[in-house]
Amino acid sequence: MYLVTGGAGFIGSNIVAALSERNDEVVVCDWLRDDERWRNLAKHEIAEVIEPETALAWLRRKGDRLRAVVHMGAISATTEANVDLIATRNVRATLELMEWCTDAQVPLVFASSAASYGDGFQGFDDSFTRSSLAKLRPLNAYGWSKHVVDRRFARLVEEGAKLPPQCVGLKFFNVYGPNEYHKGSMQSVVAKNYAIVRNGQPLRLFRSYRAEYADGGQQRDFVYVRDCVDVVVWLLDHPQVSGLFNLGTGQARSWLDLAKALFAEAGRPPAIEFIEMPPALIEKYQYFTQARMERLRSVGYERPFTSLEQGIADYVSRYLAADDPYR
Repeated sequence: MYLVTGGAGFIGSNIVAALSERNDEVVVCDWLRDDERWRNLAKHEIAEVIEPETALAWLRRKGDRLRAVVHMGAISATTEANVDLIATRNVRATLELMEWCTDAQVPLVFASSAASYGDGFQGFDDSFTRSSLAKLRPLNAYGWSKHVVDRRFARLVEEGAKLPPQCVGLKFFNVYGPNEYHKGSMQSVVAKNYAIVRNGQPLRLFRSYRAEYADGGQQRDFVYVRDCVDVVVWLLDHPQVSGLFNLGTGQARSWLDLAKALFAEAGRPPAIEFIEMPPALIEKYQYFTQARMERLRSVGYERPFTSLEQGIADYVSRYLAADDPYR
């Protein structure tokens, strides 16, 4: 049995789907609230749904049945202003799970984020040392919260402290794919704009405020959620692997590349408008992200990553253009 926190969310529900499809028992820990995120789970058999505030009590009662905890639960909105809430849900909850998994000797895979790299000035090398992590300066509270956990993990490793038998942090880059529809403004540009583009309207992208990047030339490492799930499942099947790893494709692509691929899949000629960025975002905007993937490759993960064009084609044809867009 696996416990997946944030299991009704975007990445979490895709992990639940993959585990359920291979006939594993899965317990989902999440709030379903009053939106449609329950549909992220509707196609798959799950053993139980528990609320996050009951997770530790549930673990004390039933945790001896677990093969691993996959911790994807977090406040993931980069615009969240309540830092106390972020600290509670992103920092404290993760460290409490790490402590429980250590005591119970249950493997733990948890979500970190490329937001911890900040403006990218220090590069995107997932070197897992306290000294390398100390150089990073996240640009928002979400990225900071993930960075707090990464640094704590690194200290425990360097001090030889007791940890779960497998402990893995994954620094997710720009993930897109099915089951992100409940995320509102935090959905990927693909999800937010497919219907707009299909209906013949222009796609709007932020202007650049740096001379070295043309409008639409800002670059991200866009990674299809299917690839992220493949990595998580591979890690669960290789419990000897521990550490902190980037999870991107290793190739930065521009927003214009993404836009052109989306228009192509919608069967429309490109029509792009550039708009002003909200003032509060200008100083916190990442102009370039690109995961270094050597460390994940070095521990044995060999599958190729989906190209941006292939990912958008699959996302559109199998989900966004389908009557039922859920995985």
